Amino acid sequence: MLDENGYRYNVGIIIINDRKQVFWAKRNGKDAWQFPQGGIKKGESVELAMYRELKEETGIGNADVEILGRTKTWHYYDVPKNLIKKENRSFYKGQRQIWFLLRFNGLDTNITFPQSKESEFDAWKWIEFFEAPNMVIHFKKQVYCSALLELAPVVFESSKLEDIKIRLSL
Repeated sequence: MLDENGYRYNVGIIIINDRKQVFWAKRNGKDAWQFPQGGIKKGESVELAMYRELKEETGIGNADVEILGRTKTWHYYDVPKNLIKKENRSFYKGQRQIWFLLRFNGLDTNITFPQSKESEFDAWKWIEFFEAPNMVIHFKKQVYCSALLELAPVVFESSKLEDIKIRLSL
């Protein structure tokens, strides 16, 4: 589902563990890592889309997570034209995302990927909260920084926020 400017409605998912590390997933068959994310279907709420994408991409069910926060506004990024399929270039521009911050209360063994070529991811690990923007593909870096900065106060005490801001600054 696209908006009038060519941005696909999407949810981004940041999953945090009790050590304040975030879930980081490797794209299937590629040397590219990212947070889980996915499109919002017509008539679907952002929260329902988040839970659906979470289960589809990671195997994590609703009972294993708690919503700690979400971004107040949409965050956008443009996809470089050379990465957009030719048939979509005339109307698709990028992603329009609401980001969720989830606390993971389950066991690491609950994290599973479907065993198929269509699987979004094929590996995962926990990384430090502020590391993701420096490890994601370049065109997603700014949106990762802005989403993490907006959601950091939910996780960290105010005395640590300045350090987090410095580590996330571009």
